[in-house]
Amino acid sequence: MSTNTTTRSVINNAVSPLKPVYRLLCKHCRIIVCARGMRAILLADTKIELYSTDIPATSIQLMDKDYLTHTCHCRIRDVACRECGNVIGYHVVAPCPQCLQAGNNGHFWMFHSDACQPQERKDVSGKRTILWNNLPRAEQDLDFLMGSTIPYDQMCR
Repeated sequence: MSTNTTTRSVINNAVSPLKPVYRLLCKHCRIIVCARGMRAILLADTKIELYSTDIPATSIQLMDKDYLTHTCHCRIRDVACRECGNVIGYHVVAPCPQCLQAGNNGHFWMFHSDACQPQERKDVSGKRTILWNNLPRAEQDLDFLMGSTIPYDQMCR
């Protein structure tokens, strides 16, 4: 249940997607649930569009139990908005070998497109959209850090 991006660029021998960064708001209560969102498609079913992120925000909460997906063998857990309690996505707790071998983007936090309202993030001038290849690492991303109270080392897998 990992995601794939199709537009890529090679920068310093690393693959970086040339995609806009989105701030995602919960459609139910309008709280920011993600500051580092990327539009993506589901690897196991390319008809499904969603958003993914590399780091969770403090405004989301993992739900009770892991379960297996219907389309592959990934183990996932639902994610809910902490403000209103609605399920807005899921976390890939244990990706299956098929998804790990596919061209996934390394994001394991997914948001349902029908549960979130995307807003393109702009640079400090407010005019240019920030792209993933220009996005700082999470520990240096001020927009992300301003909404986060979890220490960075506790967010890493």
